[in-house]
Amino acid sequence: MIEPIVTEEKQVSVAEFCRLAESSIGIDVAAGRGGLETRFISSDRVQKLGLALAGFNDYVRPGRIQMIGNNEIKFLEKMDSEEREAAFKKLDLQRTPCVLVTKGLEPPLELKRIADDINVPVLATKLVSSQAINLTTELLRERLAREIMIHGVLMEMGGIGVLITGESGIGKSESALDLITRGHRLVADDAVCVRRIGSRLFGTSPKMTFEHLEIRGLGIVNVRELFGVAAVCENIPIDLFIEFQRWDDAGAIDRIGLEQLEQELLGVSRRKFALPVRPGRNIATLVETAVKIFLTQNAGFNAAAEMLLKHSQAVSSNSNV
Repeated sequence: MIEPIVTEEKQVSVAEFCRLAESSIGIDVAAGRGGLETRFISSDRVQKLGLALAGFNDYVRPGRIQMIGNNEIKFLEKMDSEEREAAFKKLDLQRTPCVLVTKGLEPPLELKRIADDINVPVLATKLVSSQAINLTTELLRERLAREIMIHGVLMEMGGIGVLITGESGIGKSESALDLITRGHRLVADDAVCVRRIGSRLFGTSPKMTFEHLEIRGLGIVNVRELFGVAAVCENIPIDLFIEFQRWDDAGAIDRIGLEQLEQELLGVSRRKFALPVRPGRNIATLVETAVKIFLTQNAGFNAAAEMLLKHSQAVSSNSNV
């Protein structure tokens, strides 16, 4: 069982978004500069105002960038100034972090006037709406990725990320040290920062503990200084979970290997092995073997299933004699 240390809800100020988007999207601030530092984006989804300008604003969500493109501008041009102002006031822009106008179009004067009054940034880009939506979503998806901190050790082994969990003192860091001497790389020890981006999990180390291991009896050691720069890795997608369990607490153990466990984290499920731990077991070798089994099973080979099939065939042959 994985117990999160911290769950963090992220948001980005409009000013920070403008800085992040400067090279890829090219943002100019057309109005509402007073809200650049005080308004925050909390969703990676971009919403086109479309029907909301016609009065149907039930689905305008707070925390999202609201976009005005060529269609919206053409629709607004058919209104007189009072109608445009009324349309913008119905949007309840106080709940909106910012409005992004695309295709190099000039934001309506009524929008800029309201934005300056209530400090809602109006941004402009020369990109067409489809490009702006894709780039903005990609940028915000990484910046606003759901994130938790958990106890464990994260290793890079054979090109995959292996997250080792288990109660304190069970031997996670000692096993990591053994794995490092075998050529594998440390990503994080003790505290692992896990983010979900799309349907994938990514793990990294907090800056304070990066490159360090805590080993009982030795204290805190710097892995890069002891084993070289190739012994550490900054971040890695998490593909496999391995849970260390105390032998007496492990309960019923699947000795054949037909049962495949799953671990869910941030709504994403990944393969998991549960390894009972007791003195005398070579845990690092077991972890390496678990990784190799994971890779071979992904390639379509399952030793336990194949053995069971051979056994069934042998029983069937004997019964026909």
